[in-house]
Amino acid sequence: MAIQSYESYDMLLKQFLLPHPFVPYISMLVGMFACKLVYDLNHLLSAAYFKSYSNLSKMQRIEWNNRAISTVHALFITAMSLYLVFWSDLYSDQQLNAFVTLQSSPLSTFALGVSVGYFLTDLGMIFWFYPALGGLEYVVHHLLSVASVAYAMLTGEGQLYTYMVLISETTTPGINLRWYLDTTGMKGSRTYLINGVVIFIAWLQEYSCSCICSTICTCTINRLSKCTSLGNF
Repeated sequence: MAIQSYESYDMLLKQFLLPHPFVPYISMLVGMFACKLVYDLNHLLSAAYFKSYSNLSKMQRIEWNNRAISTVHALFITAMSLYLVFWSDLYSDQQLNAFVTLQSSPLSTFALGVSVGYFLTDLGMIFWFYPALGGLEYVVHHLLSVASVAYAMLTGEGQLYTYMVLISETTTPGINLRWYLDTTGMKGSRTYLINGVVIFIAWLQEYSCSCICSTICTCTINRLSKCTSLGNF
């Protein structure tokens, strides 16, 4: 019985681990290139259309462009997370031929690779301008993010849970916008107040989604475990 269980698990690993070994590395390069592209484009557009941009210090302009990268990444990974978790059938409980924690696809792996590329790029900027772009807490956060996302990307394991966590990037654009408003002297404006309310609502929705996803995943894993147990008998 133990040998059969091991062979079954080994077969699942071979079937659902990455069939395209170059996808993670290509996607990381794409993520890094995208960060550079967004940084340069944001610099050009901000200098042309925002008068307050030229009045900022050199370090403020660097952080301004850095937060643009953060915002674009947040929009991208949030959209991918919502699609893969809620709309695609990749992690559907109807796919009873494998554990949901072992399911992955080239698309899900590519998106995680782009995210790893972003975290590595941002971590490099944090180190280069340390501590202007963030202190030790940012370094720890990014190192943990790189480790967890890279593990899911390279092994194909736990990608569902990784995307559930990445849904939390929903609040990042609002937080970055709050910094922009504060930096440009709009802290006392109505826009600043509305921004705070939107961030709070987004956080509540994010928390609700996490609870729903956790419940669904737990039920799915229990169903798969029962099916596997019955199959062994």
